[in-house]
Amino acid sequence: MKPYYTLADLLDEGHPFDAGESVPAKLAVIGFPIAHSKSPAMQQAALDAAGIRARYIRIQASPEEFGEVVRLLRERGFTGANVTVPHKQAACSLCNDTDALSRVTGSVNTLVFQKDGSVSGFNTDGPGFARAIREEFSVDLRDLKVALLGSCGGAGLALAYTCAMQRCERLTLAGRSEEKLQELKNRLSSFFIDEHRLEGASDRLAAHQNNTPRFNAAVEDADLIVNATPTSLQNKAPLVSPFAFDGCELAYDLVYAAKPTPFMELAKQGGARHASDGLGMLVEQAADSYEIWMGHRPGTQDVYAKLRETLDKSAK
Repeated sequence: MKPYYTLADLLDEGHPFDAGESVPAKLAVIGFPIAHSKSPAMQQAALDAAGIRARYIRIQASPEEFGEVVRLLRERGFTGANVTVPHKQAACSLCNDTDALSRVTGSVNTLVFQKDGSVSGFNTDGPGFARAIREEFSVDLRDLKVALLGSCGGAGLALAYTCAMQRCERLTLAGRSEEKLQELKNRLSSFFIDEHRLEGASDRLAAHQNNTPRFNAAVEDADLIVNATPTSLQNKAPLVSPFAFDGCELAYDLVYAAKPTPFMELAKQGGARHASDGLGMLVEQAADSYEIWMGHRPGTQDVYAKLRETLDKSAK
C-alpha cells in the first residue's frame, strides 16, 4: 500500500488503490499535505479488531482538487472520509446536512456518503476534546473556568463552541483580532445566560486580545488553559506569561509531540500541576468518527498507549 494516494489514482479506472490488496479501501483521510497523518493507524486498528473488511487510506489533495476527490470517493462506493487541514471549511460547503457543531463553526472533519448520494458532515473535534479532558484530568468541562488561546481559528473555534455548549463555569476567549473576538463572544453569549445563576453572561464569558493586562488577569483566574494556536508547531511558546499558570491546575496543548511542547514547558515552569499534549484528543475524535460510520464506538486506551509508545521511541 502506498503512503498516500492522489486524484490521479482515483481517476484511474484500474483502481490502483486496491491493486494487490485483498481488502478494498472504503475509508480515507484527505489533507494537504497528508503523509504525516496518524489516522490510518488508529482507524485500521479499529476496523481490524471489529473484523470489518475495509481499508483506511490517505489521500493528498490540493484545495483545487478537493471537491473532485470527494465526488470520486462517493462514486467509488466509499463509506466516508476524515478531512483535515486545509479542507474543513470546504468540506462543510459540500454537505447536504451537518451536525450542530459543524453548522455554527462552518467546519467539518468527518464525511458520510449516504446511499441516496447525499453527503452528511460532522465535526468531532469538539466532542473529542471534551472526552480527552475528562480522560486526561478526570474532570468535565462544565466544572472548569477555561482560558482558550487561539479561539477564533481552526480547531479553536470548535473548542470555543464546545466549552459554551457544555456550559463551562467560565470561558475566556483569547486571540489576535479584537473584531473577531468580539464577534465570537456575541455569538456565544446566549450559552452563558442562566436564570438560576446570579452571574450573567458578561460575568462568565470574556474576550481579550493576547498579552494585555485584562487578558493576563483573566487567564490567571482559569482552571484550565488550552493552547489552540499554531505556536507549538513552530516550536514557540504562545504569548502568555508563566505567571498565568501560578494558580492554574491544568494545561492542554492541541499539538501532540514526542517531547513536551513549548507551551507545556511554560505551563510547568509557571506552576501548573498537570500539562498534557493533544494525543488524547486525536484518539477520541477519531473514535467519534468511527462510531458515526460503523454504529459502535471502539476502545481508545490501547490505541492511545500504542501511539504514545511510538512517539516516545521517536524521541530517543
